[in-house]
Amino acid sequence: MTEVVVELGFIEKAPTWKLQSRFFPSKVGGHPAWLALKDLPSSEELTCLRCNKPLIFLCQLYAPFHHKEECFHRTVFVFVCRDSGCCQDNDSSNIRVFRCQLPRDNEFYPYEPPKEEKPESDGPCAGDFNNLCRICGALGPKVCGGCKMARYCSKEHQALDWKSGHKAECKDPGSLSKTSPFSSKFLFPEFEVELEPEELEAGREKSDEEVMKEYQDLLRSGQVTHQDDDDSDTEVDLVNMASKETDKQFQKFRTRIKEFPDQVVRYDRGREPLWVSSENHPMEVPPCPHCGEPRQFEFQVMPQLLVHLKVDNMGHSIDWGTVLIYSCQESCKATRPYVEEIAYKQDYSPIPSVMKNQGT
Repeated sequence: MTEVVVELGFIEKAPTWKLQSRFFPSKVGGHPAWLALKDLPSSEELTCLRCNKPLIFLCQLYAPFHHKEECFHRTVFVFVCRDSGCCQDNDSSNIRVFRCQLPRDNEFYPYEPPKEEKPESDGPCAGDFNNLCRICGALGPKVCGGCKMARYCSKEHQALDWKSGHKAECKDPGSLSKTSPFSSKFLFPEFEVELEPEELEAGREKSDEEVMKEYQDLLRSGQVTHQDDDDSDTEVDLVNMASKETDKQFQKFRTRIKEFPDQVVRYDRGREPLWVSSENHPMEVPPCPHCGEPRQFEFQVMPQLLVHLKVDNMGHSIDWGTVLIYSCQESCKATRPYVEEIAYKQDYSPIPSVMKNQGT
C-alpha cells in the first residue's frame, strides 16, 4: 500500500526543442522559457539585492491551478546570483522568484496543447516580441555601440560577451546570432525537470527517539564531520553537501529522501516544507502585496541540484541546504504578467555540543 505525498522533480536530458516556451516546460539552466512573452521582468527586478549585478536563471516549474481559468497556464521562475560572495547562510538576498500565469485563451499559444514532437519552426518565443540579452535571455535594453545589434541586460553581461568573442564578431554583424556562444559556459547546464509522485510505503512514522538513535549512530560512525580538507570532487552524498556539522532535523531530512536521493525539487503546495534544520524557519511570511491574501509554501529546491549545476564545491561557490518558494495562495491576477514572490534559503545548522559529546 502506498500514499502519494508530494511531487518530486528529477533531472532529465532533453532535446532543446522540448524546452521551448510553447511546450510549457519545467526546467533548470540555460535561458528561461518565458511563459507570457511580453512585459518580462525588468533588468532592475532581475538584479541581486546584495551586489546589484544581474541574476541568472536557475529553474522554472510549470504549475497550473486547474480550478482557476486565469491560471490554466502557470509557471514559477527562480533566479540566482552567480557570485559566491553573495551567498550567505540563511539569507536569500541573492535569489528572486517570479510567478506568471495565463488563461487557456491567450495571445501567445493555441487553445489546444501542441503535440510533443519536434516542430518545423521555432516560436512563439519571447524573442519575437522583445530584444533579449545574448548572455542570459532576460530583457536586453542595452545595445552594442559597435555593431548596433547585440543586446544586453547590463554592462556586466556586455563585458562578458566582449571578452569571450564579440570583439571579433562585432566587425561582422551579418554573422551575429541572438545568443552568445559564450552563454552556455556562463549559464547553468540545461535540463528538463520531470515531476513524479513521491510514493512512500505506508507504515508508522518513526518516533523522535528512533530518529535520535539513528542520528547518534550516524555521529558515532564519523559520517557527520567537518569537511575542511575534502578535495575529492566525486559522487555527492548529502552528508558531504552539509559542510557544517548538522542537527537532528537533518537526519530526518536524509531519512525522508533516501528512497529518492536524486530529487532536485519537492512540490508540495499548501503544506509544510521538508526542513534541513530545526533552526532558521521563516518567522512570518508577508502576504501577497497585490491582493492581501496569505502566501503559502509551494515548492523547494533541493541541495542535489547543486551537483548537476557543477557548483557543489562548498565554500567556493553558491550553495544552500534548501530554497523554499512561497507564493500567493490565490495566485491572484496582478496588473503585470510577472509577479515577484518570496524565496527563503535555509542552510545546515551546527550540532549542539551536547549532541557531539553523546556521539563520541
